[in-house]
Amino acid sequence: MPGQLNNRASLAEGLERGIIQLGMQIRSETQAKLLDYLALLIKWNKVYNLTAIRDPQQMLSHHLLDSLALIPHLGAGRWLDVGCGAGLPGLVLAIVQPEWQFVLLDSNSKKTGFVQQAIIELGLRNVQVRCARVEEYQTTDKFDGITSRAFTELGDFLRMTRHLIAPQGRWVAMKGMPESELAGVPDDCIMEEIIPLRVPGLNAARCLVIATPRGESAI
Repeated sequence: MPGQLNNRASLAEGLERGIIQLGMQIRSETQAKLLDYLALLIKWNKVYNLTAIRDPQQMLSHHLLDSLALIPHLGAGRWLDVGCGAGLPGLVLAIVQPEWQFVLLDSNSKKTGFVQQAIIELGLRNVQVRCARVEEYQTTDKFDGITSRAFTELGDFLRMTRHLIAPQGRWVAMKGMPESELAGVPDDCIMEEIIPLRVPGLNAARCLVIATPRGESAI
């Protein structure tokens, strides 16, 4: 028990420091819930292999802080997280933005099972999880935004989710170096911006690719 408490204290310090470096302000009770989520991820990962990263400090930087880096570039509304895996970035976003609505989608039932359990244990009321392939997923309510993190190549991501985006919606894809993927952007999508990110503790190229549906052809 003392080791667990010390480990949580160290993670709490790292989380708060990383939030400051990101230029964000997050309430202490929300930070505690982020650490609760991280604890669930660490616990379940031992049995279900949800992520290849095992070290809690690496999980903090590569998962929590990496997901938090999106928030200043998003906006309120209804969001779809495609290929959510263990809930990244969707669960992190939902914890920090309780007024926004999120649907987390993945075809891996083991991972969506974990996400559903995390939603229950964390008491989140603004998240739904769906186990389905994105090409087959249908909804009458189109999304204000669709995000992905290490899901697939940019062009495929845009094509596979085109039927789910609202006419004024935005795609926000987390990428490393996206230049080689830009040629694959479909004609009915507009590349808006590429935003470099600096994630504390993550020594790798990271950026957000922003795209929007093109004009009257929006579905």
